[in-house]
Amino acid sequence: MALRIRFKSIAAKRVYFQKRLLHEGPDTIDELLDRHLEKKDKKVKSLDDDEQVLLNQRKLTSTRREALSLYRDIIRASRFFTWPDSNGVLWRDLLRENARREFEAAKFETDPEIVTRLVIGGREALESTIDKVVEKQKQQLQKERGGGGQR
Repeated sequence: MALRIRFKSIAAKRVYFQKRLLHEGPDTIDELLDRHLEKKDKKVKSLDDDEQVLLNQRKLTSTRREALSLYRDIIRASRFFTWPDSNGVLWRDLLRENARREFEAAKFETDPEIVTRLVIGGREALESTIDKVVEKQKQQLQKERGGGGQR
């Protein structure tokens, strides 16, 4: 499939058409990735140690923001866990303690890739937990409404 792009010539005041193919790129996914992604080896060779440290610090700063956002979201979501466990301790408090412990354990991690993986894993776990709680609350409401109508 070709695109036609119209150009006006100022001197001749004529209209010219130029054809461009939409797909002039690589044939395979590997070629596409090789062409558009940076290669780790070249990047490491071109940066000296100080520049690499600065780059890691920048990456950690952005992942630190994401980690703090995740921690705040966990604290906010823990409000919905109002029932006690078998020992009589509220699940809200247990979740907050566990989140704090996990974040403290990963506090001194310096590899941006590991930090990113931890944040992504934590975000996915939080979302699935919230989805499960919402589903349980919907089921509980349906039971209460169903039970209330029979009386």
